[in-house]
Amino acid sequence: MEYEDSLERALERTPDIEAGDDRFELPDPEVRQEGNVTVYENFQDTLRRLDRNEEHVMQFLQNELGTSGHIDESGRARLTGEFDDDRIADAVDEYTGQFVRCPECGLPDTDLEREQGALMLQCAACGARSSTS
Repeated sequence: MEYEDSLERALERTPDIEAGDDRFELPDPEVRQEGNVTVYENFQDTLRRLDRNEEHVMQFLQNELGTSGHIDESGRARLTGEFDDDRIADAVDEYTGQFVRCPECGLPDTDLEREQGALMLQCAACGARSSTS
């Protein structure tokens, strides 16, 4: 009986975790062309929502899009080549699936950690640890 009472008290004090997609919404990419360069205007807004390092996200975008690029002094991503907002959004979604959302519970409450050279995803919501590769 004591265990059940303790369990009930713990469950009452535990906040409900909403798994809905509305809790984690990324801004639509705002891109424009400057010659043969695609400028990702709201790159910093996306980074804030992802809560990830700009160099890590930029490197992923370059690999995913098969191009080179850099982050300018205003914090915008500048990618060599012509990419529309849908292609950028697809690449950001791919990043989110691999490096942000927990593969166990699907929530974005994760952190990236290095463990013996491997990049691991640690979920604060469910406690799962998984490899990102």
